[in-house]
Amino acid sequence: MTPVPFAPAAVLFDMDGLLIESERALLQCWQEAARALQLTQVDDALWLSFVGLSEHACNELLHQRLEAAQVQALLSEAQLRYDAHVDAGLPLKPGVSELLALLERHDLPRAVVTSTQRERALQKLTRCSLLPRFHAVVTGSDVARPKPAPDLYLLAAQTLGVAPPACVVLEDSVPGVRAALAAGMTPIQVPDLVIPDAAARALGHRIVDSLVQARTLIAAAL
Repeated sequence: MTPVPFAPAAVLFDMDGLLIESERALLQCWQEAARALQLTQVDDALWLSFVGLSEHACNELLHQRLEAAQVQALLSEAQLRYDAHVDAGLPLKPGVSELLALLERHDLPRAVVTSTQRERALQKLTRCSLLPRFHAVVTGSDVARPKPAPDLYLLAAQTLGVAPPACVVLEDSVPGVRAALAAGMTPIQVPDLVIPDAAARALGHRIVDSLVQARTLIAAAL
């Protein structure tokens, strides 16, 4: 397994589906909400297309399938169900604690970089006991353009005081990978619900099966 080609000066983490096992819970909430409202116009392919997108982008996709009142009802129903999962504390993805421990031993700056709005992101990170392990949290509330634009990652690098080319990014989604590449950073993708297709693999970035493998790549470079 080829290591990262340089010793990173910072490591930036996506949140949902990368640090936190949230995408499956959210998929379940969408499915249950649609069934409860008898909305047969939506399906799993639509939910999976949401992965890595901002809330605004997801809402636009919903409006292509449903009437405005149906969208609002679906959002409200799914949100109620998802709130229960968040309040209970979502589980961490395998390998998170070990990877963070490695970075802490090397005193590497760390940031969470998510398109999720700030209040929700902080709630999730707090419930999962992750917030104290990061030096910064950059959210969709902080920039005008979400992923796949590079704005979130560039702001994270600026906040940490690290040049973008010296940053390694860990992402589960293709929009996140595109954002990291556009920021001039080195992404490692750990796919969650959506397996990268040929177009995604053509981006040329590293793709691994788990954060355990990502840890191996980064450890070899330190």
